[in-house]
Amino acid sequence: MTDYKEQRICIKFCFSLKRTAAEIHRMLQEAFVGNALSQSKTFLWYKRFKDGRTSLDVDERSGRPSTSTAPEDITKVREAILADPRQTIHDVCEIVGLSYGVVQRILADNLNMRRISARFVPRLLSDDQKALRVSVCRELKQQARNDPIFISNIITADKTWVYGYDPETKQQSSQWKSSNSPRPKKVSQVRSNVKSMLIVLFWTSKALSTRNSYPLVKPSMANFTVRF
Repeated sequence: MTDYKEQRICIKFCFSLKRTAAEIHRMLQEAFVGNALSQSKTFLWYKRFKDGRTSLDVDERSGRPSTSTAPEDITKVREAILADPRQTIHDVCEIVGLSYGVVQRILADNLNMRRISARFVPRLLSDDQKALRVSVCRELKQQARNDPIFISNIITADKTWVYGYDPETKQQSSQWKSSNSPRPKKVSQVRSNVKSMLIVLFWTSKALSTRNSYPLVKPSMANFTVRF
């Protein structure tokens, strides 16, 4: 890196002789040819000496801002996120009293978290509900193996409440998660107060004729809707 201190000495000397900044720059070009200070640098040092500066040394640069983060700040951000993973960075900033950039850096670099939207699933089941469904399926599978006509003799019926829905946006469902955390889940939509009952029946003609002695009918599906 070229040291321009000699030229700064010349600028200060010429300034003392009442030379203008343009004249000083022209003399530097003649004396140092292709290695002379640029016009902007020459004018800058001329102004500094005119304002009373005496030092010829270049001011030390502050350099890149420190990116270190205090451990207590990381703890505050982690606790705020664990309390409510759906909070935005602005919400966390208000809670922990840190700037947006600091909170964003802690989440990404220190906590290794990113905001992920929940994926749709048909419904959310408890562990007991999941275990019950597995048990019933295994039992039905075993009966089907033991009885070849077991499947054709099944009559199924079910009823359910059908609700209106208030859709939840993708942004509203997103949460802060670390790289090794499972992706959040949600049911398709948020339930409203509007509802109706849906009753569905499935049967086969063989099942009706052998089990209940009803007249033969074609395989069908009945769908009844009762509104409340």
